[in-house]
Amino acid sequence: MAKEKAVPKERNKDKSMQKLLDAVGSVLRTEGYPGLKVNNIAATANLDKKLIYRYFGNTEGLLNAYIRSQDFWSNVKSDEEDDPRLDGGKKFTEKMLLKQLEYVSKNTELQKIILWRLSEEKEALKKLTDAQEANGEMLFKGITDPHFKEKATDFRAITAILISGIYYLNLYAEVNGSVFCGIDLKTAEGNAKIQQALSFLIGETYKNL
Repeated sequence: MAKEKAVPKERNKDKSMQKLLDAVGSVLRTEGYPGLKVNNIAATANLDKKLIYRYFGNTEGLLNAYIRSQDFWSNVKSDEEDDPRLDGGKKFTEKMLLKQLEYVSKNTELQKIILWRLSEEKEALKKLTDAQEANGEMLFKGITDPHFKEKATDFRAITAILISGIYYLNLYAEVNGSVFCGIDLKTAEGNAKIQQALSFLIGETYKNL
């Protein structure tokens, strides 16, 4: 009977590290950041907790690695055939915000990350926020600032309100109930109304600012 080939140690290490990273995401989705304890993560991964210390140094190192492994903020790309500068970024901004609305509503891990960074000061969470800001700066400096000129800061302020509204509505719908201002955010009709409102506000901003 032929012997089974031994799995190289590095492959075992990579698999175990990924299982631990996946376990962080699973705990976040089901229990939120308070559940991110070493024993809980190890049990979810079905691995010995010693591996967390061996591969990541400690729980903080594992959480930092998990946050670095996620790309929550750059999920919208400009179509290659379109130059977003042609209309001052209107089409791209609308697409970006509508995509972000959908993305946050479907991504429980991101919802927990948003709550987490509002509740705790962590270096990895700060770096994640800095990365988000860097992505935003590429849009503002490269596209919308030149379009709005002296009104560029006003456009940034409006965008800040719209993005924070996207976050809050999704967190509210997930945690406290789905009805906000009489609109059921969990229904297709309610979601469509929010999308229409976003498109309307962006259009009016570009028309009047």
